[in-house]
This record gives sequence, C-alpha cells and structure tokens, in this order.
Amino acid sequence: MKHKRPTVILPAAVALFMCCLLSQADSSALNIIKTAGQEPPTRVSQPQTSTPSFSHVFLIVEENHSFSNVVGNRREMPYLNHLIRTYAVATQYFANTHPSLPDYLWLTTGGTDGIARDVCGDGFTVTADNIVRELAGAGVSWKAYEDGLPSVGDPGCGSGEYVEKHDPFAYFSDVQSNSVQLDKIVPFTEFATDLADGTLPRFSFITPNLLHDAHDGTLSQADVWLKNNFQRLLKSEMFESGGSGLLIIVFDEGTDDSHGGGQIPWIAIGPKVKRRYQSVTFFQHQSTLRLILKGLGVSTLPGAAASAPDMTEFFREVVEVSAFHLAHTSSGRAFAIERT
Repeated sequence: MKHKRPTVILPAAVALFMCCLLSQADSSALNIIKTAGQEPPTRVSQPQTSTPSFSHVFLIVEENHSFSNVVGNRREMPYLNHLIRTYAVATQYFANTHPSLPDYLWLTTGGTDGIARDVCGDGFTVTADNIVRELAGAGVSWKAYEDGLPSVGDPGCGSGEYVEKHDPFAYFSDVQSNSVQLDKIVPFTEFATDLADGTLPRFSFITPNLLHDAHDGTLSQADVWLKNNFQRLLKSEMFESGGSGLLIIVFDEGTDDSHGGGQIPWIAIGPKVKRRYQSVTFFQHQSTLRLILKGLGVSTLPGAAASAPDMTEFFREVVEVSAFHLAHTSSGRAFAIERT
C-alpha cells in the first residue's frame, strides 16, 4: 500500500510569500531543488478555468420541490443538507419547463425534441442527439439505474413505483433500436452490486422511485433513501482526497414557473468540488449535461448544451509546482496551496 504524503493547507497569501522567497533563493537552495527532483511535486490548487476530468459521474434526479423547500430544511432532509453545507450548491439554478419528462430530456439531450408533456409507450421516440449517442461514440460506459424497474430494459410505461417518464433513456432511438444499449437500463438493485464489484460505469444516471424521489413520498423518505444508498459510494476511493468522482443531485422541476420550471436545488459532491461553495450564477439543465459530457472527455455536446454556460466555478484545479518543495525538503513534506 502506498502512503500519502501529509499535506499542509496554506492560504493564498503564503503562496505569494513563497514565490518571493524563491526569487531570492541562492545557488545552494537551487541545488536542493534539483536534487529533490525525484520527489513528488507540490500540488497547488487554483480556481478551475476549464471543466475538470472525472473518473466517474453520478446524476441523481429528485422530484417536484423548489429550492426553498429543500435547502436549509434540516428537519426533513438532514443528510442532504449536510452534503450541501459541506460541498457546493447552485443558488440560482432553474428547471427549464413543466412537467417531468421534458426536464429529464433537457438533462440528457439539451432539448425536448418536441415533447412537451409526460408520455410513454411505443410510438414516442426521441431521435435528436443525446447523451447515449455521444457517450457511445466516445467509448464511455454508462448505465441508467432505475429504482423499481421490473427487469433489465423493461419497455413498459411503469410498474409499481417505477415510471418510464422519469427514465429518459427509454425514449432514445439509440436505445430502443439497440439491444446492447437497452440492456444498460437496469434495476437500481444492480447499483450496490456494481459498486461492490468495482464495475460501475463511468456515467450513472440514477432514478429513485416515486416514493424515494419525493414525488409521492415525503422529503424525509427521499433523504433516508439517499443516505442509505450513497454513504458507501462517498466513502469509496474515487471520493477520497485525490480521487476524481463527481456526484450531482438535482430536482427535475420546482413548484412555480420561474424561468420556465422554477428554482430548484442542485448540489455537486466530490474531491474536486469547492467546499462550502454557493454559486449565484444562473444555470439550467443544459449546463448539467454540458458538465457531465465535458467532464467525461466528450467533445460533441447535444442541443443547447453546446452553448450553455460552463459550471467550472464549482471546482478547483490542482497544479503541480515542484519548486515549492524548497521550503520543506528536509522534512519531506509538501505544500498544497488552495485558492477558492
């Protein structure tokens, strides 16, 4: 097992001081830098200016509650609010429209392909460019984990607490006409198995059932479901320091028509996410689609995702600067300087 070097977090002002110190270093100090060349370089964290790369991205879509219903509601959603206080939240994120299915399509196609209501069954097919087409073209693995889905690739409108209108992948022509892609729509029970086996795809779309997504159930039920099913994920290696996993939790639509679909919660969780960050930038679902695809290395962006605002402000970039080893070559400790 490799041991991680201890890291000391310094404010940006100290970083400036260190730069000045380096400029005054004598030749003996410079020799120390050269001889320390085999040591790992210092990791310096700066504001992210481009979309970071992620090993895995997870998107969980909850239902039908506004920003004010959820954010700060520690009584009904203590677990989610703990994540909000720890990581990053978009305070000016708005759904695109009503009802559910069109918003799910905005999240996965950057548009609705003419679908303006909740529909299901044969004859409803989205032929527009979409997340599956682009992930498959780039060789990026994916699965849609559907809570309550009766069987892999089930084509029905719904069963029990599962409804197809919350499963946008079932509408894509790329999936309907391709058995390989259709088999990637799986019951949520497979998520725990894939996590335990280390076989999670790079992109996971996760739909709680109607009781667990706060559509028919309570916010408390949704919160318990999140805690019970994702604590283990957030303790996995990809979410530890130095990892590159990203979990996004978003609600599909709010309770009014502001900017089309109302103000809703959007939370980003992961080791590359700024801690305790609150964005005041206006975003909608097409920016989430843009973030997911760019973060997974996909360059072609469907629909409105191609021109949507980037969400880089939620992340910090780690830059390697070996010269900063000058200060602690004797102890072998490296500095990580973080600016947010």
